Amino acid sequence: MKAIIIGGGIGGACAAIALQRSGISTEVYEAVKVIKPVGAAISIWPNGVKCLNALGMAAPLRALAGNMASMAYRDHLYGSELTRFSMAPLVDAVGERPCPVARAELQAMLLDTYGRERVQFGKRVARVAQDAHGVTAWFEDGSSATGDLLIAADGTHSVVRAEVLGYPTPRRYAGYVNWNGLVTIDEQIAPADQWTTFVGEGKRVSLMPVSGNRFYFFFDVPLPKGLAEDRDSLRADLSRYFSGWAEPVQRLIAQIDPNTTNRVEIHDIEPFSQLVSGRIALLGDAAHSTTPDIGQGGCAAMEDAIVLAHCLQNQAASVAQRLENYQEQRVGRVKDLVLKARKRCDITHGKDPLQTQAWYQSLARETGEHVLAGMIETINGGPLN
Repeated sequence: MKAIIIGGGIGGACAAIALQRSGISTEVYEAVKVIKPVGAAISIWPNGVKCLNALGMAAPLRALAGNMASMAYRDHLYGSELTRFSMAPLVDAVGERPCPVARAELQAMLLDTYGRERVQFGKRVARVAQDAHGVTAWFEDGSSATGDLLIAADGTHSVVRAEVLGYPTPRRYAGYVNWNGLVTIDEQIAPADQWTTFVGEGKRVSLMPVSGNRFYFFFDVPLPKGLAEDRDSLRADLSRYFSGWAEPVQRLIAQIDPNTTNRVEIHDIEPFSQLVSGRIALLGDAAHSTTPDIGQGGCAAMEDAIVLAHCLQNQAASVAQRLENYQEQRVGRVKDLVLKARKRCDITHGKDPLQTQAWYQSLARETGEHVLAGMIETINGGPLN
């Protein structure tokens, strides 16, 4: 059996590794000539960590991960602690720790595990078609590829998605802009082993440790889409949006490098119930584009890869039946993740100011039990829990 995989990002690379380990021949086609990960870092929660462990990457993943031993929320004006608690109860409950990592390093690890030289870059898919015998993908450079099945891991702007669904799926603006990047750890801003988040005014400033003595940072601000802001105005924009915020926030703004800081308007896509059509399956952001508010976008793609590989091992079923089984196992899970992230997004970013204010007040009473219980429920919904 031969699988064509469209997309060499997190989802596509994980799928290629998982299928290869299952004895399935794979070919990976990536649109860009050089992959530049969207976003500076990613929090791989224990459900994703277990997937990467199962794909043989336990040791290299831990070499890339920061030590996130605790979690804290701080008041935006004074920097005073609203709540702080250990992540140990989460680790004890689910059997694995979270691993925040730089995206570029994660991507390199995945490509090296699969075999970077095997990925065909500069292959932007134009269209796909299938018949009773297989599936063909045609690329914009005039070349084509054929296989027994095709996995569309071509991201939130997926070209293949419409072929599966039969209709276009517009992206929904989530209402906020995210700036993110990496800085050297500075304990005058936040502890080196803690996920620290300053909250107020429907905005967030968050820092998370990754390897190499670095913080992954992000700023969230509810804004209209399409503003004329770029790296030239970045520091001034952040200074304006976070005027009056606590000294650690001002210190962070002063230290960031605008040339390596990303500005992203956050979107998601309304969940849909069809992930496959015949010999074609959607995976990762092509199947469930979500906001990053519960940190499960990349983890969900890793889960997809594990489930897909398991379903394809069923020798008694046709290719279409195996992919239908994948759909049955994933569609409810990924819909739940997208909607959970959307709900968290709205609460965090002030869609209903009274609800957001109530959340701030609840943080001052939080012992960690409630926050961690929600995380544990989400993590335990994964296929390896």
